[in-house]
Amino acid sequence: RAAARRAEQRETRVASGLAELDRWLCDQVRQGLAASQQAGYAHWDEIAARMVDAQAPGLAERLRALASVPHSGAGWDGRLLEEYALLHLLAVAYRRQAELPPPLRATVRSRIGFSLRQADVLAGGQPIRDHWQVLARRDLEQDRIRTRRTWLRGRKTGRDALLLSFAAAGQALDDSLAVGAETDADLVFYPGAVPLRAAVLARHDDSDGSDGGASGGAPLDAGPLDTGPPDGGTIAGLLGGYAAALAADPWLDSWFAVVEIIPVRGPAPAVRGADGGSLPLHPGAGDCWPLFALSGGRPVTLAGEWTPRGLWPLTAWDEDGRAVPL
Repeated sequence: RAAARRAEQRETRVASGLAELDRWLCDQVRQGLAASQQAGYAHWDEIAARMVDAQAPGLAERLRALASVPHSGAGWDGRLLEEYALLHLLAVAYRRQAELPPPLRATVRSRIGFSLRQADVLAGGQPIRDHWQVLARRDLEQDRIRTRRTWLRGRKTGRDALLLSFAAAGQALDDSLAVGAETDADLVFYPGAVPLRAAVLARHDDSDGSDGGASGGAPLDAGPLDTGPPDGGTIAGLLGGYAAALAADPWLDSWFAVVEIIPVRGPAPAVRGADGGSLPLHPGAGDCWPLFALSGGRPVTLAGEWTPRGLWPLTAWDEDGRAVPL
């Protein structure tokens, strides 16, 4: 009964916080976006702090990230308005969550900050066994917490999976999954409209068939390195998959991509596919000289994260099929 009472109290706080956020968003649009370039970080920190008080940490994180948008170059006003619209959509979706299908409802609650315990996911989910290739990983740091995003792809299922590991500042992240390795494992996916995040239920790499304690989310000992590049897709296929995923989850921040491309300098770094399509590289990725050096003007298989601002390259494969983290 105490747990149910606490859960009910949180729902009330979140609903109140989202109502306040909606009023704040209306004020921003009514006042116009021009003043956002003169506003300091405190402008967004204040409303983010109120979302923390409302027990909606996912919203607080998204609001703090908006502080850099007015200084992100040409088109910043459109990007800021789009983020405001997505926040408004999230508030409306939460108010009407009873009408949503369960996967979308799970996504909405996750974006707001309702978290699921990994043990509950492992206990209640349907495991998927495959030989998972470790294709890419990316380390991020935010609020003194380091996050490692590791992307896997099943050889048989062709399914992509995102494993997350966390460490406090100064502590080492889980390094057991090296890019280029492969592991035979059971994964369980977190519920959502576009289920990408997964947890490890058991692994089968040991000769004795034991799970090595991985049922509690223990680190994996991945198999041999340099298992060869995955099959690369086309740019049109990437954009089509991303569009379908975005229709199911409008708040999707990034989409895993494996494409066959040739990097080109042009006015700005980009990649070009055999189908004639091209994609810009993310401005935050820099000049990407390692990618250009590895390609030498030849097609390469590239794995990375596609975002609205461009493709962030993470791994490429050389002529001998070896994975080269970028």
